[in-house]
Amino acid sequence: MKRKILITGAGGQLGQEIRFLADGFHDFDFDFATSNELDITRPGMVEGWFHKRSYFACINCAAYTAVDQAESEPAAVYAVNRDGAGYLASVCRKAGTYLLHLSTDYVYHSQQNRPFTEEDETAPKGVYARSKAAGEKLVLAAGGTVIRTSWLYSSFGKNFVKTMLRLGRERKALSVVADQVGTPTWARDLARDLLTVLMKLNNKELSPENLQGVFNYSNEGVASWYDFALAIFELRNMKVKVYPVDSSQFPTAAERPPFSLMSKARFRQQFGIELPHWRISLKNCLLDGV
Repeated sequence: MKRKILITGAGGQLGQEIRFLADGFHDFDFDFATSNELDITRPGMVEGWFHKRSYFACINCAAYTAVDQAESEPAAVYAVNRDGAGYLASVCRKAGTYLLHLSTDYVYHSQQNRPFTEEDETAPKGVYARSKAAGEKLVLAAGGTVIRTSWLYSSFGKNFVKTMLRLGRERKALSVVADQVGTPTWARDLARDLLTVLMKLNNKELSPENLQGVFNYSNEGVASWYDFALAIFELRNMKVKVYPVDSSQFPTAAERPPFSLMSKARFRQQFGIELPHWRISLKNCLLDGV
C-alpha cells in the first residue's frame, strides 16, 4: 500500500517542484494543499484535515516569504511562520506523521568567514527572519525536522533567475549586489532530495533518529548575487553588461544577511545524498526552459 504524503503551501516554488517529481516516487501517494485549501494558521482546520486523513509524512512549504513586506505586516508573518508551523508540528506529532519543515538561511545573520553549521548560533534580523527562527523552535520542540535552505529558484513562481532573464531582455546593462554571499538552490534538487529522504525512511534505510534536528540544504559552491546574475546571462548567451554594486545602492525594508554560506556536511553524511554545484543546477534549470 502506498504511503500518503501531505505537501502544504503547495502553490509555491518547492511545492510545484514536488508535484512535478511526484510520479517518479511510486511508493507515495501525494495530497497537495495550497494555502487556500489548508490554512495552517487555523488550528481547527489543521486538526480537521488530519482527522479525516492519515499521513506518513508532511513537507511544510507554507510560509510568508515577502521579506520586505513582512516589516509592515508582522502579525500576518508570525501567524504563518511561527504559529502555523507550531500548529502543524503539534498535529503531526499527535498523528505520528513525520514533518519536514522548510526554513531559511536568513536565521544566520552574524559576521563570520566560514560556512555556517547547524550548531552555529542563530542571529535573525527583521520580521521574516525572526518569525522563521521562532517557527523552527516550535517544530523542533514537537519532534519535527527543520531544513534551512537559501536563494531558491525554479521554473515556477517568482524568483531571481526569472527576474534577471526579464530584465536582461529589457536592458543592455544592470547593476547587481555583490556584497551578499551565499549559494543559489534549484528547488527541484531540494524537492528530489527531500522525497529521497522520505523514500529511504520508508524503506528503513534510515531510522527516525536520523531525521532529528536541523539540516542545512543548498546547492554546493559559493556566489554573490552578482556572480549568480553573470552565470544566468552567460549560460543563456545573453549580452548583458552586469555591474557589481554594494547593497547600500539598493536600500530595502529588511536587512539581508551579508554572508549566509552554509555547510551541508550533515545532510550529506546523514542521508547519503550528494549535492550538485549551483552552476550545474542552474544550467539544468535553464535547459529545462525557464
